[in-house]
Amino acid sequence: VFWITLIEVSHFTLGAYFDTGPLRWLYFVLTLSVYVLILLSNLLLIVVICLNRTLHEPMYIFLCSLLLNELYGSTALFPLLLFQIPQDVHTITTSFCFLQIFFVHTYTVIEFMTLAVISYDRYLAICFPLQYILVVVLLTTPLKLCGNIITKVYCNNYSVVKLSCSDTSVNNIYGLIITIITVFGPLIFILATYIRILKVCFNGSKQTRQKALATCGPHLASIVNYSSGAFFEVLGSRFDLSNVHSVIRVILSLYFLAPVLNPIMYGLKITAVRRPLKMNSGRLFMVKQV
Repeated sequence: VFWITLIEVSHFTLGAYFDTGPLRWLYFVLTLSVYVLILLSNLLLIVVICLNRTLHEPMYIFLCSLLLNELYGSTALFPLLLFQIPQDVHTITTSFCFLQIFFVHTYTVIEFMTLAVISYDRYLAICFPLQYILVVVLLTTPLKLCGNIITKVYCNNYSVVKLSCSDTSVNNIYGLIITIITVFGPLIFILATYIRILKVCFNGSKQTRQKALATCGPHLASIVNYSSGAFFEVLGSRFDLSNVHSVIRVILSLYFLAPVLNPIMYGLKITAVRRPLKMNSGRLFMVKQV
């Protein structure tokens, strides 16, 4: 009854797709390669952390949560994307669209929350070395829609809200509150944490500063990477970017849900993770030689 009475549109058209012509299979292969890279890199790092007992510490447990969330967010996008790219008609059913909105929003919230927790863990490691998302969908589904073309290659909540002929004041107010709590809240917490870390670094020795840089470097890069993607997503949703080339708009929107950088950064920068990877690679090479 819920879906029948509240949803009047049977499907949405994802209007951000552009005519790729004979290049569509090239884009398909490139997208598939990115998705496979995301899966393999994140899974590899998760397996290394789980199998190596020396990495069973809070920092790496939080890192595993972050990597699992990357897999969750990517899977909310890429399978459908890989199905849509070769097609001439780019549509998505209403129920699946709202399901994708739920996945994208939960991915965003978990990402920022996990980054905030990791920042506090880094603060403790350096400074004290010894020591609501379903509501968003439920508010959007009753809206009367006057169109069904979403100018993206995936569904997000604000794109659907913009299609509404109904009063969206409640949606906008709730969206602002949730954004403040789940995005700006963690970012402020992260900023406050790093201000404390910087104070310790400035008052400490050169060795302390080097330790802080080595410990916090991957996490800072991860924050900048994901925040940049979120900024591009907000920019594309809230402002008219019709003057920007469609290829660039699609790339910027996909950047938000393409977590390739995290496993590479953490795998290369954190010695405790890099060493097991080298050892396992060496063992595999020896087995092949035999």
